[in-house]
Amino acid sequence: VNTYFAWDRLRQIVYPINGKPNAMSSQRFGSACRWKVAIFIPFLTATMASYPPDDPYAPGCNSHGCSTVPVLLPKWKSTYQMNKSTIIMPCNSSGSTDPQSTKGWAYVDFDWSNWKGTGNADGWAKHKPMDCEELMVKQVEMTVAASPNTKVFVYRNMIKALPWFTSVREKLTNEDYAPWFMNFSKEIIANHSLSHVPVCDNNYNPPLCSNLYHDQSQTPGYPHGDGDCAAPGCDVGSVPVGEYLFDPRNANVSVHGQTFIEWFVDEYFGGAAGIGNDNIIGFYIDDDWGNMNKNGPSEMNAYAMQDMGLGPEELPAIVTAYNWVARTVYESIVAKGKFAWDLFLNNDPNCANCGDCPQPWVKPSTCAADLRFYGCNASSVFQQRALLYGFSPGSCHGVNPSHLTMVEQDVANFLLVRGPYAYLGNGWTGGCARS
Repeated sequence: VNTYFAWDRLRQIVYPINGKPNAMSSQRFGSACRWKVAIFIPFLTATMASYPPDDPYAPGCNSHGCSTVPVLLPKWKSTYQMNKSTIIMPCNSSGSTDPQSTKGWAYVDFDWSNWKGTGNADGWAKHKPMDCEELMVKQVEMTVAASPNTKVFVYRNMIKALPWFTSVREKLTNEDYAPWFMNFSKEIIANHSLSHVPVCDNNYNPPLCSNLYHDQSQTPGYPHGDGDCAAPGCDVGSVPVGEYLFDPRNANVSVHGQTFIEWFVDEYFGGAAGIGNDNIIGFYIDDDWGNMNKNGPSEMNAYAMQDMGLGPEELPAIVTAYNWVARTVYESIVAKGKFAWDLFLNNDPNCANCGDCPQPWVKPSTCAADLRFYGCNASSVFQQRALLYGFSPGSCHGVNPSHLTMVEQDVANFLLVRGPYAYLGNGWTGGCARS
């Protein structure tokens, strides 16, 4: 199929009249075309621009900047088989995702929002204590049991210490590990009213408080939040529910004979709920320092830096430390035969480091030029990177995976431009609700 489509496209470029040999029989086309192709291909390659047609950004970049993740390829065997080149990111906030709904997909990713329990539905947000990590593993087991050839990615956050993950909560609630996390400023610790976010959870008596910085931008809450907790409040142990922050500057600080980076790689990513699980192929890794948000941590309260007592002068050291931690993690994941969603070359318009909003690379308005740039080009970046290709119109644009509108075009274009590691499907579809 690849060969047929590519040859037919090349024929249309060389002989543009009705896509057929111009006043030539098919036999004559075959012989006459050889010298034109011999001239055409080197000319096309030599004049190939470094930027896609009608796009001001190079692959892997957007209006916010360029991806900072390392360029790594999967260790698994490449394939051009179409049904082994599909990927999807489903989510059900009111319960588990039906394993029959993902049956047959080659790769499936589950976000932390899956099975969190919105409204009156049961889920990890209502459990005491919260058990997001455990239910994520259970969802993986259900998915693979229904579709044994499916491989599953699971969620991890590179900067946020989310206490609904048991492995994180065990460290957050042990004061010995405080150096591994960011603190509120000394002023806020002395006077909580100075904080832009709640320092304490007043649903408990006495209130649960923590000097470790945390906000509630994307957290479960009682009675309502990003996941609805059961009375009397959200249970993440002895600390308030919230998004805490790892401190990458202390990556080599040892507590009880283990450094942060050792724990991060070997247990947080590498334990039985991650790399150590044969059914888990890798991770969707969320958030960063200094890329999505040039002024601090991504997707946190706008006053996070101020509430931590940090200014612009501290940010470069944090970003440098974060980048070292991130590279160490990504290289470790790939070395162990797994992968990360973020390592796919993507055209996410919001976050080049994330790729949860993949778009189609070949667009109707620039179709032929896109095909020449990405497909008819031996030096195409698609031949050198693992590629994520989104169904039209693109994730995070209201795409509904059960009602796709350009399937034949997307599949054909994907096959024309793809390299040895390439995956067609959907990322985040604008919320945790799609069937």
